[in-house]
Amino acid sequence: MSDPPGDGTDEVSPSASTTEPSSSSGDSGPDPDTDDQPSVAAEAGLDDSIVGVPRELASTVRLQWIVGSTIGALVAGVVLGVIGYVVGTRTELLAPGIEPAARIGVAVFTLFVLFGVIRAVLLYRSWEYVVRADSLFLSRGVLTRVRTVVPYVRVQHIDTTRSPLERVLGLSTLVVYTAGSRGADVTIPGLTPDRASTLQERLERLTTESEEEDAV
Repeated sequence: MSDPPGDGTDEVSPSASTTEPSSSSGDSGPDPDTDDQPSVAAEAGLDDSIVGVPRELASTVRLQWIVGSTIGALVAGVVLGVIGYVVGTRTELLAPGIEPAARIGVAVFTLFVLFGVIRAVLLYRSWEYVVRADSLFLSRGVLTRVRTVVPYVRVQHIDTTRSPLERVLGLSTLVVYTAGSRGADVTIPGLTPDRASTLQERLERLTTESEEEDAV
């Protein structure tokens, strides 16, 4: 039940990330140099509706995160309830019996679910990605804002994945694998299958063009 990985600092790496305190509104925009990207994309014959335009995740992803948090809350509630029962039976620190242990488990479960719901709402508001002409920009984070720039020249390949829960909710996750340091791969969750497929095609085309330009 933690924020998606990706914390880092500006450095020469497959994906350069910066962190800063998150604002209360959760709104963030791309860097100023993205303003002219649609025109660059138009010259390259790319789709202006995708390149250079800030994008949000599908709203259904909040339910995916809440379900994941609920499962974790259930496990934590059961474990702490059992621990409370054992402690109450063998010591005098807690009242013995199933009922006090059950109250502990229910309280823990409720607190974790509440935390998961709040986190899902705030995290959804913070998520944004921009397909630039030369890089992929991502911004997300609740307590800490994480901004990641992935140059296309560092991209090795791109996959789309769908877990059983994502298939039920009609969602997909895009995974961008980058060359260089370990753990530099980035993911974009909460995409519809159509958007994930379209985004994968655009990124693959931009990556190929970047490789050709870099070779020249």
